[in-house]
This record gives sequence, C-alpha cells and structure tokens, in this order.
Amino acid sequence: MSKTAPATLSCEICKKPKSPHNGMLAELIRPSLLEFIKKRMPGWDGSGFICLDDLGKFRKEYVKEVLQEEIGELSALDQEVIESLQQHEILRFIILFGAVLFGWIILNAIFLLNHGFDPYPFILLNLILSCLAAMQAPIIMMSQNRAELRDRLRSENDYKINLKAELEIRHLHEKIDHLLRRQYNRLFEIQQIQIELLEELGRKSKG
Repeated sequence: MSKTAPATLSCEICKKPKSPHNGMLAELIRPSLLEFIKKRMPGWDGSGFICLDDLGKFRKEYVKEVLQEEIGELSALDQEVIESLQQHEILRFIILFGAVLFGWIILNAIFLLNHGFDPYPFILLNLILSCLAAMQAPIIMMSQNRAELRDRLRSENDYKINLKAELEIRHLHEKIDHLLRRQYNRLFEIQQIQIELLEELGRKSKG
C-alpha cells in the first residue's frame, strides 16, 4: 500500500500547519541562510519544514545584516543633511529677495519722493548688496559642499543597491549548487541501485 503525502506540515518556526507547497525542507535551504536561522532560533536543530512566510522574513533580515556589516547604516547627521537638502527652496528665496529690492526702490524713489531713509542713489542699499556679494563666496562653497555630500550619499546608495543585487545572485548560485549536488547524489544512488539490480538479474539468468 503506497504512502500518501500529508495534506499539511507543521512549520518549525511559527508552529502553524502549512501546505507542503507553501514551504520547503530545511535541508534544501542554502547553508549560510540556514546557519543564520539557527542563530535566531537557538532551540531549533536545523531540520524539518519551514513555511515561505518565515523563510522570506529571515531572508530579509539576513540581507539587512550583511549590508550593515559591509557599509553600515547612514548616520543621524547624514539623514539630517538629506532632509535639509530636500527642504531647500532656492527659487522662493530668489523671488522674495527680488521683491524686497523692488519694494525698497519703489518706496524710497516714488512714494517718499527721494526723502525716505535711503534716497536715490540708494547708498544704504548698495552697501547691503556689497556685503551680500562679499558673503557670496562662502555661500557658494557651502552649496558645493552640500552637493558633494549629496553625490556621496547617492553613490553609497547605489553601492548598497548593487551589493544587495550581488548578494541575491550569490545566494541564488549557492542554492542552485546545493540543489545540483543533492540531485547528483540522488542520481548516483539510483545508478548504484540499478547496477545492483542488473547484477542480480545477471546472476539469476546464469543460475
């Protein structure tokens, strides 16, 4: 009488009944990920059935840990710089600055008929603009430093993405190699059984 496959299997992680198609045996998991799961589950011996939900959760944690070990997380200062760069509104500042200059000139030249606090030729305004011109160089340097930092953070982010893709490909290769080795061992075992059967048939035919 042939044995039928069970309708459900109990997951060794969440202890919930799952369909055999909704998981895999622990021995089929790539060794590096299996060791990571065993570290997270000290009471588990590394055998049995694991559902795909728990396997996906551990896979994400494993990739995250590898990324942190390789390049680390962004510091709080880097995150603040990114937020400030996103909130920087240069166009609004230019419009506001132009409106102030235009209002200054109109107020002193037209409404106050050159009897205001800064009549024509607007000496006080020229002094303020000269001070702003003197501050232009350090402001440009600060902007360049921020752009440099933004480019560096973008490069680090691209590196993280490329590293994650490389790790996924490497893990896929490990899994394929593991399955091929397992399949080769099974085929070799089947071949040995076939050879033994042929030898038995040969002995029977001679007898």
